[in-house]
Amino acid sequence: MTPDAPAVPPPAMVPEVAAWRLFVTLGTTGAVAGLLIVAAWTLTQPTIQRNKAERLRLAVGQVLRAPARFDTLYVVDGALVAERPAGRTAAEQVYIGYGADGHVTGFAIDAAEPGFADVVRLIFGYDATSHQVLGLAVLESKETPGLGDKIERDTAFVGQFAGAATPLRGVKPDRATGDAHEIDMITGATISSRAVIRIVNNSLARLEPAIAAYAAEAHR
Repeated sequence: MTPDAPAVPPPAMVPEVAAWRLFVTLGTTGAVAGLLIVAAWTLTQPTIQRNKAERLRLAVGQVLRAPARFDTLYVVDGALVAERPAGRTAAEQVYIGYGADGHVTGFAIDAAEPGFADVVRLIFGYDATSHQVLGLAVLESKETPGLGDKIERDTAFVGQFAGAATPLRGVKPDRATGDAHEIDMITGATISSRAVIRIVNNSLARLEPAIAAYAAEAHR
């Protein structure tokens, strides 16, 4: 350094922040953020639940082929009952459709099982007399976009469930024989396709006796 060079002042000392101030600031920020999240969740839940209920209502009408009306049944101890048992806050539900003449037109079953990426939830209509699927709709799915999500978007795949005989059997399109039990799986998404078929078959294996008993009683 030359004698004429100006002296460089030492860097200013930054006062140290007390630890308690950091804790207070972080705690306050976290509490405010938490309250905002809870408030947003509380405010949006009624709308979300209404939308889900409306979507389910429309789906039941779709898979039961537009019944004149439908009622909710509850699965209790392996049987279907018309009223939720006292003291039970939750019970599996099945929907029963009626025609304009008051006769049962079918049952709609809401079911879910793991698919390829996540749980697949669907609803399907079932005719207890002919043992056929009346229709099917996927309610919730996070399957791979462009492949697995075709179980919801591919109308050809979804449409073939209407009128299919149970139990269903998945086949590759080039091996289909035209049997009423066969469902052509989606090329490149066989795991997701099999999941849909499995959900229907497993649901009926578990609930078909209760559905058949209720249908027989209703037709008397």
